[in-house]
Amino acid sequence: MTLDLPLLARGKVREVYDAGEGRLLLVASDRISAYDAVLPTPIPDKGRVLTQLSVWWFDQLADVLAAFGATHHLLSATDVPAEVAGRAMLVRRLEMAPVECVARGYLSGSGTVEYQAHGAIQDVELPAGLVEGSRLPQPVFTPSTKADVGEHDEAITFARTVELVGADQAAQLRDLTLALYRRAAETASAAGIVLADTKFEFGVADGGLVLADEVLTPDSSRFWPAVTWSPGAAQPSYDKQYVRDWLTSSGWDRRSPAPELPEDVVAATRERYVAAYEELTGTPFS
Repeated sequence: MTLDLPLLARGKVREVYDAGEGRLLLVASDRISAYDAVLPTPIPDKGRVLTQLSVWWFDQLADVLAAFGATHHLLSATDVPAEVAGRAMLVRRLEMAPVECVARGYLSGSGTVEYQAHGAIQDVELPAGLVEGSRLPQPVFTPSTKADVGEHDEAITFARTVELVGADQAAQLRDLTLALYRRAAETASAAGIVLADTKFEFGVADGGLVLADEVLTPDSSRFWPAVTWSPGAAQPSYDKQYVRDWLTSSGWDRRSPAPELPEDVVAATRERYVAAYEELTGTPFS
């Protein structure tokens, strides 16, 4: 898709355009990535789900942001070119913090691997006896680097975060990330969903933090049906873990070009994304 705007960047899922006057147009495609590779098969409506769910969450989290003297970057989801309506956001252009802010309330994924090896996630010590899917005693902040397309994010310590952004901003990022996670986890729980973990990205404007990029989507979060949550094994999920599992079972070596997804995997993945939207928001997806 080509818009009559300067293209600034093309990521794994999004295109970023210069909309002038200190604004950007973020367009979410239907591409899906896994294991740091963009897969050749799109998931229909995925970009619309990501955009519309992010817009909903920005509204839900506004008061939490305000309590920290922060805001979000969304200017409009309707004042966008017609050809990308429903999958685009007009946002403020920001100086982005060089870390991804990850909050975990449950043990899963790479966190489980690191915990099993070290009893901790980076410098965050965790109690003994946890298993995949265990609820943590309290949510924890486990930041990471921000990788380019084709590269890996790397978990970092809080001390490294301080080196990157300074002690004051590191503390602000940690405290705001955990506050946002707690609110989002409460909201999801009321909808029958476990928010296992999520990542946030922040920019800076006028000396304050600004929540940016996508927020609490199936691409940036692990959502589990509360009714099936049972620690000790991988959990059924609304996110792209279903695609990761299929890729693993396919025998893909994660080095050669990724394989096409079968039609049933595409349909089941779309169903999970749409279900996450509908159950969280309580409204039909259109």
